[in-house]
Amino acid sequence: MSELNNNTESTVKSEASNAMDNVISEEAGSDENNHDDIKVGSFPSESFEQAVELANRLKDNVNRALIGQEETVEMALTCLIAAGHLLIEGVPGLGKTLLVRSIAKSFDGEFSRIQFTPDLMPSDVTGHAMFDPKSEKFRLRKGPAFTNLLLADEINRAPAKTQSALLEVMQEKKITIEGKSHPVSDPFMVLATQNPLEQEGTYPLPEAELDRFLMNVHIGYPDLKDEVKLVKILTEGEVDDSALMREIEAITSPESILQLQKVAANIKVDDSLFEYAVNIVAASRDWSGVQMGASPRASIALIRAARALALVRGSDFISPDEIKSVALPVLRHRIVLSAELEIEGISITQVISDLLAQVAAPRE
Repeated sequence: MSELNNNTESTVKSEASNAMDNVISEEAGSDENNHDDIKVGSFPSESFEQAVELANRLKDNVNRALIGQEETVEMALTCLIAAGHLLIEGVPGLGKTLLVRSIAKSFDGEFSRIQFTPDLMPSDVTGHAMFDPKSEKFRLRKGPAFTNLLLADEINRAPAKTQSALLEVMQEKKITIEGKSHPVSDPFMVLATQNPLEQEGTYPLPEAELDRFLMNVHIGYPDLKDEVKLVKILTEGEVDDSALMREIEAITSPESILQLQKVAANIKVDDSLFEYAVNIVAASRDWSGVQMGASPRASIALIRAARALALVRGSDFISPDEIKSVALPVLRHRIVLSAELEIEGISITQVISDLLAQVAAPRE
């Protein structure tokens, strides 16, 4: 009998060692929100000037690793401060994973990565209950979704069943396993990537999940000057790509990110700008050649993203410029064009530009 018990324990240990590194037990997970030992970068929630300074330090810190992608970094931090989720599209090799890791390291947050594949199961994302022969009880093995920043790499390579595993946690910041809800760590952000060119073997994201993403950012190639700088850094005396991550410092804490989000949520917005955001979204519903316009969630997203962008840019109020700056990433995945427009070669970017030109902005 003791030999049988030893074999059972050995099997359990083997299975645990082969599981994902960030899959942990429920008991260990109770300490995930304990960051009392982190003191750097904290500031009073009412101090707007300190919030702006911290946001700029975060932006500069991430830009040290993600060379030549200043606009993408600005939008990613805007999405983080707005407490939203980010969908990033771009060809391989442009630094999508590096962006997520850099942000996570900047505020000493937890980072998990899931490589989405056709055989990925929902429990591989959220976790599951398993029987522990040692204690003769079921215990929770938390999946990689229990983290601060979750990178869903090539999210469109998994079927809808697996993609939908993220719906609850993206909306409610909790995960239900075996009928019991478990909150995730704050701040929580999903950054998903997909290749816009390669469509073979992919599953388009359903509209319900696309709408959960606050922004959809397209990451492009860096300028030649920036690419030369990048190549020099990674090839002079370096044998791998770890040099860029060494440039990143942990300059703040998850608690300070939550304070940044609160400061951004209290930035002044004139009533005319609320109307401006709603008018832009409403115009998309009646636009010629648009099969499906944006929902009221897009209007909410415009204001939240504009507030966060104003903080990143050092302003204690938002103007029409902030709304126009975030309109493209906020709306591009929420508007569906008709087949006629696509046949004519008209892009969603052009439609949104025409929308902004048509809807009158309030005078400052």
